[in-house]
Amino acid sequence: MHIQMDAMAKARSLAKLTARLVNEAVSFVAFCVLDLLDFVLCFVFKAMDLLMDSECKPCYCSPTKGAITSSGKILVSEHGGESTTKIVSLSSANKLQLEDISDTLYSRPSLVSEVSRLTLNELKRLKLDEALLLQNKKNGSSATTTTTTTTTTIVEMIQGKIIDNNSVTRWSDCDCKFCTSWISSSSPPTGNDNSKATLFVKAQGPSRGTTREDVLFIHGFISSSSFWTETLFPNFSTAARSSYRLFAVDLLGFGQSPKPSDSLYTLSEHLEMIERSVLESHKVKSFHIVAHSLGCILALALAVKHPHSVKSLTLLAPPYYPVPKGIAQATQYVMRKVAPRRVWPPMKFGASLVCWYEHITRVICLLICKNHRLWEFLTKLITRNRVRTFLLEGFFCHTHNAAWHTLHNIICGTAGKIGTYLDIIRENVNCKVTIFHGKDDEVIPIECSYDVQKRIPRAKVRIIDNKDHITIVVGRQKAFARELEEIWGTTKY
Repeated sequence: MHIQMDAMAKARSLAKLTARLVNEAVSFVAFCVLDLLDFVLCFVFKAMDLLMDSECKPCYCSPTKGAITSSGKILVSEHGGESTTKIVSLSSANKLQLEDISDTLYSRPSLVSEVSRLTLNELKRLKLDEALLLQNKKNGSSATTTTTTTTTTIVEMIQGKIIDNNSVTRWSDCDCKFCTSWISSSSPPTGNDNSKATLFVKAQGPSRGTTREDVLFIHGFISSSSFWTETLFPNFSTAARSSYRLFAVDLLGFGQSPKPSDSLYTLSEHLEMIERSVLESHKVKSFHIVAHSLGCILALALAVKHPHSVKSLTLLAPPYYPVPKGIAQATQYVMRKVAPRRVWPPMKFGASLVCWYEHITRVICLLICKNHRLWEFLTKLITRNRVRTFLLEGFFCHTHNAAWHTLHNIICGTAGKIGTYLDIIRENVNCKVTIFHGKDDEVIPIECSYDVQKRIPRAKVRIIDNKDHITIVVGRQKAFARELEEIWGTTKY
């Protein structure tokens, strides 16, 4: 009997090892092909942009690199060479914006180059450092210099040099009335001046004089305010509706909110738009936050920025990936955790496509987002209009530029900041923290929620059986509405 059990255990181990090796081998071939396809699509889109918009749109495939120094100046080296080195100056505000940009946008090596990694990149970095030192000596500076690698594409976008003067949308983006409603409803931002633009905000509740508290709802990646307004808002009790003002926003670049083509969709931009559109416009002083997935990162940042105003945080599937000590590039570590470049399981394959391939994802947006009205019509036709399409609207109504930059600058770019945010919130004992996670969630692992709890021991984690990344709200909205009311009602004021 024991011999048979040992044989079965060995057979299972061998089967798992074989499956893992097959997955790795197939993944290597598949992603090598995708690397090549993305390279080809780069030239295809440059030609199409020139034909349709009369100019080539910038992308992150350019070998042009640069570095920002502690003085706020940028040393740009074309094609890694020293002969074309030039200095570009940035203001202190632009420097801060550059620091918000994730290096995963422009540092996504192909699978082949990663496997056969040599010392070429290190040599180029050393040459760049030497050039910086020479420049500092010429300026008579002996202070220590910190550098961050970047690209001239980003530098020029921050300086406002890359501005689409012909239209506010690219030819590959949807131009329907719903997706461009922000253009007619408010003055569209031009260049890098978004000071007049505001987000689309769905508000519900009593007037400011009779309200008890305010609640801000922040949706996740490629979603919209409908995730909350079509599920939770109709299911709150009469008492809650008369006591709380509820605000659900479409994040910058999503739903009916502005989608500026020259924005880099950094953490600072997202936070500033939320503050301007909700906190300032509606005179919100004290509030609770309910956030899902990527929105949890924005919620944490808001709680740190407004420690005396945020009364409670309710986080659904927070994407927190602790970075082990000794890891120099936290952003790269998190990107590989989220998108490990494997064909199995399917969810990881999808995440890998979205994270690693700028031009393949633009094709996907072209086919799906630009033609979202067709897909919504087909869905209603096939289901005989029995399925509400608010989730599809949230999924489709964004631009590639917004999704690409938000994913990298928020999910990956904040990798080195979230731990600090959690530590600050831990010290703010007046902020109640509750975490919900679906047991069947294949997008964000449950361990992420428990890792948040490790940083904030007082946080309560609730694992919901038989629910995934979406059905943790959709399908149980009545129960979740009651849970939220309980959280808000027991929060100390």
